[in-house]
Amino acid sequence: MSRWGSRWGGRSLCAALLLAGALQAQELTGLRLLDQLEAKASEKVNVTLDGNLLQLAARFLSASDPEQAQVRKVVSKLKAIYVRAFEFDKEGAFSAADVDSLRRELKTPEWSRIVDASSKRDGESSEIYLHQQNGQVTGLAILAYGKKELTVVNIVGPISIEDLAALGGEFGIPKIERNRKK
Repeated sequence: MSRWGSRWGGRSLCAALLLAGALQAQELTGLRLLDQLEAKASEKVNVTLDGNLLQLAARFLSASDPEQAQVRKVVSKLKAIYVRAFEFDKEGAFSAADVDSLRRELKTPEWSRIVDASSKRDGESSEIYLHQQNGQVTGLAILAYGKKELTVVNIVGPISIEDLAALGGEFGIPKIERNRKK
């Protein structure tokens, strides 16, 4: 899959996440297109963890390991995690119209794009969206795609910046590396 570390390690993600504050995710619906794209994919990751499954998965994390304990604490507050990631053998397996269709769901007045990172050289793009209702952030969605890959992540439930970073690399969620100045 894509080089998440280099793409997400930039200052724009850090700044956006610092502005986001505590997040409570809003579940995405209507992404039936992903089922169609899955049939074309040579590799896939499909994670669907509702509250009960999340709690079950959390039991496998060690309370004595500090990193796993932090993930366990984060997971205890969440309602669901959805990850759909596809890698295709050749370019053109999905189109710009397919990506626009996914993006359209995130272009309602309640959703705001807070990160839009792209590389013309690599043909990769990443977007992070927040869902807001009554002045409160209630959703988080990540859309990342390249020439031969596509990933959609949706986390449902209260989550802070630190929590999001802690979940990276767990449950199919890409690892998010944050650059820190010394």
